[in-house]
Amino acid sequence: MFTVEGACWVFGDNVDTDQILPGYAMAEPAERLGSFAFAGSSVPDFAKRVKPGDIVVAGQNFGCGSSREQAPVALLQAGVRLVIGASFARIFRRNAINIGLPVLVADIAGQVRSGEVLGVDIARAQIRCDGKSFQGAPLSESSLTTLRAGGLINRVRQELARRS
Repeated sequence: MFTVEGACWVFGDNVDTDQILPGYAMAEPAERLGSFAFAGSSVPDFAKRVKPGDIVVAGQNFGCGSSREQAPVALLQAGVRLVIGASFARIFRRNAINIGLPVLVADIAGQVRSGEVLGVDIARAQIRCDGKSFQGAPLSESSLTTLRAGGLINRVRQELARRS
């Protein structure tokens, strides 16, 4: 869980939740959201082409727009295992961690190309690609604990089980 290797998909700045998961997809059953991932973006066939373990790399302000918590769910269901961005909308970042989708702050979108394979140590925020290394901003211990548990609901369940 704390190391990921996968092909990257590079997006630009200001990718909003309508691009990640268009509003019309909200009428679909929750278990089908992944088939609409990035349907509103410059890569509308993303959900058909993404492979399990792939990594999304973006510029500034990824996940801006609405507080649609289904946007990170769609990415996770589609097979995305990590999102790296120069910055994130606060609500998107929190929603992603709460469902167990790691997000790392690192400004690498201009330094990698779609299709390149990244190796990422999430706990250390270290990124490798084609002989290059990048250092991201480490996640807080609380965020790492939530991710290790598989999301906030699992974390709460585990903590309640330890107390009883």
